[in-house]
Amino acid sequence: MANQEHQAVSVPRKLWQHPGPESTQMYHFMQDLNRQHNLQLKTFRDLHAFSLAHRTLFWDAIFRAANLLHEGTYTTVVDESLPLDAVPRWFEGVRLNFAENALFSRGSSSSSSSSADGGGGGGLRGVWGKEDGKVAVTEVREGGSAVRSVTYGELRVLVGGMVKAMRARGVKRGDRIVVVAANSVETLVVWLGAAWLGAVFSSSSTDMGVKGILQRAVQVDPKFLFMDDAALYNGKVVDLRQKMGEIVEGLKGCSNFEGVVSIPRYEEPRDISRVPKAEMLASFLSAAPKNAPLPEFVRVPFHEPFLICYSSGTTGTPKAIVHSIGGILVNYYKEGVLHEGLSSDSVTLQYTTTGWIMYLANCSILLLGGRTIFYDGSPFQPDATILLRIAAEQQVTKLGISPRWMFELAKAGLRPRDMFDLSRLRTVTCTGMVLSEQLFEWFYDVGFPAHVHLANISGGTDIAGCFGIMNPLEPVYVGGTQGPSLGLHVAIYDSLQPDGVKGEEVPHGTPGELVAANPFPNIPCFFWGDNPPTNTTKDTSPAAPGTKYHSAYFARFQHVWAHGDFCVVHPTTGNITFLGRADGVLNPSGVRFGSAEIYSVVERRFADRVQDSLCVGQRRPQDADEAVMLFLLMKPGVRFERGLVNEIRRAIEVDLSKRHVPKYIFRTPEIPTTINLKKVELPVKQIVSGRTIKASGTLANPQSLEYYYQFAKVEELVGPKEKL
Repeated sequence: MANQEHQAVSVPRKLWQHPGPESTQMYHFMQDLNRQHNLQLKTFRDLHAFSLAHRTLFWDAIFRAANLLHEGTYTTVVDESLPLDAVPRWFEGVRLNFAENALFSRGSSSSSSSSADGGGGGGLRGVWGKEDGKVAVTEVREGGSAVRSVTYGELRVLVGGMVKAMRARGVKRGDRIVVVAANSVETLVVWLGAAWLGAVFSSSSTDMGVKGILQRAVQVDPKFLFMDDAALYNGKVVDLRQKMGEIVEGLKGCSNFEGVVSIPRYEEPRDISRVPKAEMLASFLSAAPKNAPLPEFVRVPFHEPFLICYSSGTTGTPKAIVHSIGGILVNYYKEGVLHEGLSSDSVTLQYTTTGWIMYLANCSILLLGGRTIFYDGSPFQPDATILLRIAAEQQVTKLGISPRWMFELAKAGLRPRDMFDLSRLRTVTCTGMVLSEQLFEWFYDVGFPAHVHLANISGGTDIAGCFGIMNPLEPVYVGGTQGPSLGLHVAIYDSLQPDGVKGEEVPHGTPGELVAANPFPNIPCFFWGDNPPTNTTKDTSPAAPGTKYHSAYFARFQHVWAHGDFCVVHPTTGNITFLGRADGVLNPSGVRFGSAEIYSVVERRFADRVQDSLCVGQRRPQDADEAVMLFLLMKPGVRFERGLVNEIRRAIEVDLSKRHVPKYIFRTPEIPTTINLKKVELPVKQIVSGRTIKASGTLANPQSLEYYYQFAKVEELVGPKEKL
């Protein structure tokens, strides 16, 4: 375990607190519970404790407050006697549709075909203010060009046309629709069209390789693939027709696959006559008979599939994680409204590709009648201020970015609050990797206006939501996420225990593995194409032993979800700090710590010379102990020298401890990352530990892994001389 002298026991610096917590939607929700159940809940921790102790009351209140368009009733919220790995069903009897809730709201004629067709009905009003003339989406392309806005009324017309065409081509409930496209209005229309008919949606980004796209698409056997014919990134237009053809070839073994629909990314569609089984989007849309009636929304049971997302799959085939319609809808209300304070007045800009779970966050503000900004392109083109400029021009209230983006701004010496009018900005969410303590302080000391709520969040694809999240009732302190998400019993278990045991919770302040210890509605309903249970206990759970689902989350500790993150809870503030992946925990001589601790020192002290770093543990079959390796990517023009290595060793010893100092420090020409710019440690750890791996299609630069194979024989590199 990490040495106790390094455990933070004092209260970290307070950076922000809400000026009027009694005005927040979370506070109002808490007061409603007090009135309805004669309670005395006063703080966030009170509310969180109630959400765990009274699961049925809490989630019933969430469902009622969300005011979702649905049919049917429920007599039981959930069977509270079932453990999490039984994957209990929630709100049985309720049927919903995502597109209906995104396009309409209470008070709207949601089933009226004339409304969706744009005829008659105008000026629809509901609790979330989805009027015909209100802007729903503003699309901005790389560099801030080609702005396009679509109102709720126009979006309903576009989606209605897509629904008619899909229906005419036989798309029905349960069919899979796969999209490989940009963050665009067209992608949204395909998604909402599929959702309208009860089909299941899955997406990949255009910058993903053919192998990565096929690893995903083949698993789910899609009926149709919708794909852009071109892409723009980093100032370059890329023709996607060859990739389109290769993907179609790779899908020819899928029994349900009927063809690819080419989406023109620019005004002039590209000729796709040489792409097999391909047709233009215009041709697909014309398939619907003229004057065909608009089909009713296909409402599906709360627990049934709606969205398929994928694990990163950095060392193998990604898991096809299936999320339920009801789980996503109620969790979004809990997180978006209560934790984030979003409403119909919100304008959100989430930097993401369509292949990342944050694409869901990018679109879901439509459920609340707000406006979303779709940005397609590099966040550094033409320069690092492009997202800030868009945020100012579009009066964004919530900006979603990554620590990597924030680090680049800080490194460049930029001061966003002095450069742009960010007065409308209320929240900046940050996820994708660990946010260093120095970036917390930079955000408030230098970067953004003091009123902005910096929300470091963590959770992700696996639950389509957060474990660690913001809340408006407590201050923001330096380091970590503010605390757990409502309704989730987030616990830290002893990471030294073997697999398959009951698991023991460690005291706050002690690092360990993050688990979810109670059922929650946004747990995946199953993995697509998962192995059937092979046990003889007649366990019918989709996560029964023998399934990939069980192996992924429930084989580590009995009956709790082990997420694979190495974390610590601050004993005073309750903040949850993510120290790295549990499978990448560094463990030299029994001292356990996360790679994020090393990165923090390098970023804080050596950003003028080191562009990035990668820290992994090496333990080969012949090794009695683990050795820590630190790889440095130098800034252009800066030499990797012994003096720098010695400085870094001393800094880590001073800031952390002697036992944190890496045994080896090397330079590297490139650090492997996913296409979402998350650096990946596990493949490198496996390589330097003597394994040969098959690079996944999710890596943006799979060739970078070749460099690291030499370090499996590190002794031959350093020889008897002092280890560099």
